[in-house]
Amino acid sequence: MITAIREVRRAKGLTLEDVARRCDPPTTAQTIGRLETGTRTVSIGWLNRIAAALGVEASDLVTLPDRTDLPVAAILDGRGAHAPRRTTTAPPPQVAPGQIAITVVNGTGDYRAGDVIWAATLGPDDFTTALNRDVLVPQPAGRFAFGRLTGCDGGATVLPSGAGTQSLTIADPAWIAVAVRLVREL
Repeated sequence: MITAIREVRRAKGLTLEDVARRCDPPTTAQTIGRLETGTRTVSIGWLNRIAAALGVEASDLVTLPDRTDLPVAAILDGRGAHAPRRTTTAPPPQVAPGQIAITVVNGTGDYRAGDVIWAATLGPDDFTTALNRDVLVPQPAGRFAFGRLTGCDGGATVLPSGAGTQSLTIADPAWIAVAVRLVREL
């Protein structure tokens, strides 16, 4: 997120000290300067305080990064590749809150070296939504189990990929992360 605090402040002819005094509660010019330059993270609370001090909407102070959609050139189905009937785009993947990544160094199961697995973290109440899907489960001492979630009664039972593997049961994990997207270079 890029802020336009400095630009709006200057356009209104205000100094850092002016904005600091107008904040409720008042703050220091140094704090406003750090928020303007990005050396301090701008929280929603700060954004709202500064917007009120400047007499603008909080949305006027924020510029979100551009997101370029990809044009769809062809549709691939059972008949082969053909042109879409109307112009359409495919949005690039967006990171959602609570997502984590798993990188694959050596191929295992359906995954190849170089793959990146995006996973969404789930709390214990939502474990059942990941049954029969690939999950990452934290274990004690900073270790993890990865594989197919086959059960979630009193913990998480995971069947690691590969022939001849045995299920692992991790008692009461605080969270699990279910695979939601595979990023693979071709």
